[in-house]
Amino acid sequence: AMKLFAKEKMNIALLTSSTKKTERDKILSDLESGKIDLIIGTQSLISENVKFNNLGLVITDEQHRFGVKQRNALLNKGQENKKMPQMLNMTATPIPRTLALTLHGDLDVTIIDELPKGRKPIITTLGGAQERKRIYEFIKKEIFFSHQAYIVYPWIDESETITARAATLEAEKLQNGEFLQYKVGLLHGKMDNIQKDEVMSDFIKGKYDILVSTTVVEVGVDNPNATVIVIENAERFGLSQLHQLRGRVGRSDVQSYCALITTSSNKEVKDRLDIMTKTNDG
Repeated sequence: AMKLFAKEKMNIALLTSSTKKTERDKILSDLESGKIDLIIGTQSLISENVKFNNLGLVITDEQHRFGVKQRNALLNKGQENKKMPQMLNMTATPIPRTLALTLHGDLDVTIIDELPKGRKPIITTLGGAQERKRIYEFIKKEIFFSHQAYIVYPWIDESETITARAATLEAEKLQNGEFLQYKVGLLHGKMDNIQKDEVMSDFIKGKYDILVSTTVVEVGVDNPNATVIVIENAERFGLSQLHQLRGRVGRSDVQSYCALITTSSNKEVKDRLDIMTKTNDG
């Protein structure tokens, strides 16, 4: 945002759960007094103690990740001035409720259906465990051309601790086996924000060839040099999640690839996943 509004005299602030208390208190004070023109943040902006001086516009990115009450809470923060703010909801992955709102709600809908200049559609394949060796060889070829890759593992038994442990074991297994001569990084939800930021920064700087990750890599990660994403046990993900994960690659003018791996023999599962190989449209 600072780059975008570099020529404007705007006071821009950032509020997240990791913002230190002294800085947070100043931001909240400046926000209420009107000294801040634009604030960017996470769900922290919904907190009761966040008050705006004259809220006029709310932009919700990845809006499908917010609940109905959360979205209303943001809008209601403008009612202290007895006016409803303008609201722009953004998503690359419309969930059924969003689609219903576009049909029956009082919304003006804009569809951006073209890729940014120079981008190529991501080539997506679906295969079983027997394809893994071939996919790993393909990753090595991409690394030879100085590109990078993600390997993503799903949640296990709805436990972030068990999932983190499983991802850690997989990363160690790959580092000491198939990718012994390469640099393998690890990202999972049990890391604190500082650790996550450090791993992602190192990945973007090229310190890792491959990043093994859980679904924490789903959104907000931008490494244009990553050209391959492998999604293990793809049947455990919803189509929206798969689309979001796939969006971690294809962020430059270089051709990118997404490999879905499933051990399921269920025809319905395979038919559902096969949709991903036929479209890039969220």
